[in-house]
Amino acid sequence: MSHISATPGFLATLPVSPAALREAAPRYFQEPRGRWRGQGMVVAPCNTAEVAAVVRACAAACVPVVPYGGGTGLVGGQISPRGAVPVILSLERMRAVRGLYPDENVIVVEAGAILEEVHEAARAAGRLFPLSIAARGSARIGGLLATNAGGVNVLRYGNARDLCLGLEVVLPDGQIWHGLKRLRKDNTGYDLRNLLIGSEGTLGVITAAALRLFPQPAGEGTAFFVVRDPRAALDLLGLARDHVGEGVSAFELMHRQGLEFLAETLPDIRQPFAERPEWCVLVDLGLARGLDPGAALEALFAAGLEAGLVSDGLIAQSEAQRHAFWQVREQIPEANRRIGSVSSHDISLPLSAIPEFIERARAVIAAIGAFRINCFGHLGDGNLHYNVFPMPGHSRADHMAQRDTVKRALHDLVHEMGGSVSAEHGIGRLKVEDLERYGDPAKLSAMRAIKAALDPPGIMNPGAVLRDCDRPAAPSGRDGR
Repeated sequence: MSHISATPGFLATLPVSPAALREAAPRYFQEPRGRWRGQGMVVAPCNTAEVAAVVRACAAACVPVVPYGGGTGLVGGQISPRGAVPVILSLERMRAVRGLYPDENVIVVEAGAILEEVHEAARAAGRLFPLSIAARGSARIGGLLATNAGGVNVLRYGNARDLCLGLEVVLPDGQIWHGLKRLRKDNTGYDLRNLLIGSEGTLGVITAAALRLFPQPAGEGTAFFVVRDPRAALDLLGLARDHVGEGVSAFELMHRQGLEFLAETLPDIRQPFAERPEWCVLVDLGLARGLDPGAALEALFAAGLEAGLVSDGLIAQSEAQRHAFWQVREQIPEANRRIGSVSSHDISLPLSAIPEFIERARAVIAAIGAFRINCFGHLGDGNLHYNVFPMPGHSRADHMAQRDTVKRALHDLVHEMGGSVSAEHGIGRLKVEDLERYGDPAKLSAMRAIKAALDPPGIMNPGAVLRDCDRPAAPSGRDGR
């Protein structure tokens, strides 16, 4: 790899030998599921000018750049397992709040800010930043925007894209795009903000963002309801919207299998029902002053009971109980990790198609072999996490020969039913073939053209989103490996 020079104190770098790097900071070289291992030299700038200097030097030397946020991504976008040794550009030192404007409902933060820190800063100003995921204590804003993260509150507030007003970005040639505006309306040409959000570091490095805030709900309520089946859950969501409109903040679907995994791997998590239901939903409300969320949840339960949709329910009576309810939902991914899935799927479908998909998918998996299925997710926005596990007494290693078959069969079904094989986790390196298989040809052609226009040498996170061989050749006289 070409040498990148820097003045003393300019950059914080980790040891350069691969062995020393892995010992000093293994998180940079292994994604959370342990399925990807990478390589590289870690560089940690402390401001945007330093990020720009690194990118310019890498562009001149045709050295790949892999932007790194919190390392919580599940599709390998932050890991470079092969090819030329890259610079892993960590934003973790850039975590300042540059500005907080409660009257505008805006906060401006650097890309390395941890999501939970943004929550706390907004809360201190009497505001809410609604993006919420299980990894909020380690995920960073730059990565969340680069992957257009979703989470539990998309139903009410939208994805990361919907929560961002402006960006500051270092482009692949080292130029800084000063798009850090706090405007709701700005029709001045192509929308670079939305182009960069969700591009997974392939078109530039996000260094700061202006984010939308919201008033804190005056009253919040959470309940577990036992539902007959996914169709009943969907009908209950319709009732909830009829009762409280946009006051429904989250509506999470859970299957008994997930609760059983929790009991097996995390027995200290207190579960809501003594007898685990086949299906249940977690409903979260955030209401304006003068409205009682507890009464609204009671009315919803009564309406659902009368309609034959629900059979049992629990309404949280305190903030501690609300937290305990959410712990059940948020720890399901950790329980899944401890069990070890054969194949995990982050998918979305039209809402009305979800009940049919769940039935058909079960039959598809049964035709392949004997597996346990944990289907759960954000029913309100159509995002399911459909994960396939070995039967008791077996491990995922016993089924590795079937993994691709399971994944292909499920993704074929999702595509057939008008869904997406990547709902909120992105493409990364894991789903490049899926994008090629299911993506619209015209869209893929346009994506390749955009990549070639903004990143001619192909240095920005090569191999993520688009296949590495899709990048243009390096400029004459340079090594473009």
